[in-house]
Order: sequence, then C-alpha cells, then structure tokens
Amino acid sequence: MGEAVKDVFFINGNSTQANWFEEEVDDDLKICYSLNSVLHQGTSKYQDIALLDTKHFGKALLIDGKMQSSEMDEFIYHECLIHPALLCHPKPKTVFIMGGGEGSAAREALKHKALQRVVMCDIDEEVVDFCRRHLTANREAFANEKLCLIINDAKEELLKRGNEEKYDIIVGDLADPMEGGPCYQLYTKSFYEAVLKPKLHCHGIFVTQAGPAGVLTHKEVFSSIYNTLKHVFKYVIAYTAHVPSFVDTWGWVMASDEPFVLNAQLMNKRIGERINGELLYLNGESLVSSATLNKCVRRSLLEETHVYTEENARFIHGHGRAC
Repeated sequence: MGEAVKDVFFINGNSTQANWFEEEVDDDLKICYSLNSVLHQGTSKYQDIALLDTKHFGKALLIDGKMQSSEMDEFIYHECLIHPALLCHPKPKTVFIMGGGEGSAAREALKHKALQRVVMCDIDEEVVDFCRRHLTANREAFANEKLCLIINDAKEELLKRGNEEKYDIIVGDLADPMEGGPCYQLYTKSFYEAVLKPKLHCHGIFVTQAGPAGVLTHKEVFSSIYNTLKHVFKYVIAYTAHVPSFVDTWGWVMASDEPFVLNAQLMNKRIGERINGELLYLNGESLVSSATLNKCVRRSLLEETHVYTEENARFIHGHGRAC
C-alpha cells in the first residue's frame, strides 16, 4: 500500500515538478488540487506522509494520500472535534487524544484554561516528528507543559493505564478507517465497550471524527460509527460542518452516559469563561445548529443497522497522487 502511493508523488525524480494532487474519492470520482510544490514527503512504518503547498488552501498535510488538513481551514475541523465535548462537560480537567499526531487537536484543547492535563497518544512517531518540524502553528502546543505526548497504539496505552486512571474527555482524532490502515479497529464496538468506556470518569464524554457526512457520502462510515456508539452509550449526538478542503460536509459523533445540554446561550457563556483567545468558527449558535441534520442524513442514521466489528468493518475508499 505504501509503495503505490510513494511512487506516484515523484515526477521524473523531482517532487517539485508536481502540478496537481489527485485524491480518489471513488472509482469514478477524483478531486484535484492545484499545487505550487510538494514540500516534504516520507514513509513511516505505518503510512505515507506528505506536505503539499496548494494554491487554494495553502500548506496541506496528507496521510496515505488522503487530505488530513490544510492551513486555510483546519480550524473548522479541529474546533468541531474538540470544543463541543469540552463545552458540554460540566468541569473537564483531563483529556486523552487518540491519534492527533499533527498537534492541532491538542492545540485546541489547551485553549481551555481549567484543563490540567492533555495526553496525546499517536502510534506513528515519524508522523509526529514530521508535524513538529513542518507545522509551525502547533509548536506552542507541543511545548506546553500540560501536554503529555506518548508514542504508542492508543488501545494498548489505555489498557496499560488500568482502571485507576480515567479521563473526562476522550477524543478520537484518528485517520479514516481504511482497509489495511493502522486504526480501523479503534472504531469497533468491542473497543468502545471494553477498552474506551471504562476509562471515562462519571460525566465523561467521548468524541470522534466520523468521516464524510454529505448527502452522497454519509453512508460510507458516518452512519455506522453513529450506530455503533448507540450500542455502547446512552446518549449519542451526531453533528456536521462543511470543510472546504475536504470538498464535503464532515461528521463528528459525541457519546456519553449523561445527557447533553446543547443550549446556545450556555455554550456562549462557557466559551467566554473557559477559553483563552477567540474561536474562529464555533459559537453557541453554530454548535447547536451543527447537530440539526438534514432529513436525508438524519433518516439514514436512524435506520442504520451496521455495527463496526473487526470482522465486519466499513472503509473509506481510495488513495491520492500528485501528477
């Protein structure tokens, strides 16, 4: 898998000659991004890594040929991933981030004044080192004394910590579930039930990125992740936002055994009291509206029957290439 992606990034032996990046969304659909150059590229034990200079979205991070974030709009994805769960929790002190190697999820979490500890656990040290070197926006987060960076498989790390160490918030900032990829098992019912949920404090909240959530794409993995979490937690909320560089609506799912209170006035109050600096995308009103799904997607979530297991997983399609 790695070799196929690695080979096509180089054109005549010189990566700076690449003019376009193609991401294959389906067998008959590709998205193209015009490039200034391929800035950096590498292959780790687990996945292929590239940093592109795109003409429209600025610097963009790719993992296994899939767009992960771009400097022009990554704040949308990461604010939506981190802040809703932290704002819904009555008094969060500790956060465990599964994945998050680029550091942006930790950066957003560390904006919360009352947090005492943020643990970021990513399996791929080369991705973390790559991002520390090249993504300057997150250097302060990596240097923050509240951040505990661990290189390990998130499942192994949670199991190793035992039942005595629990967290207020656990975040799944994982790559999309891809066949042969390193993390699809962290979307399964058995993982949520036996490993993750016991590591949450009372009032604890789990939130995960959940893949494309557009009218034409939400059945790939979004509806299944939502349904799987409904089999594990009493209260589950799906919410979405448009991320321009992904060329789609994106989805996240929050889950807890305590009910959520999504109130715009309360959320705005907590944003003002709890967060250092100003959020660029989220406010109380947009947070509440993000959980109001269109009729098509909402119906699919309610009718979904698929549950993620290691033997019966759903996967995101395709790789990307520069040409």
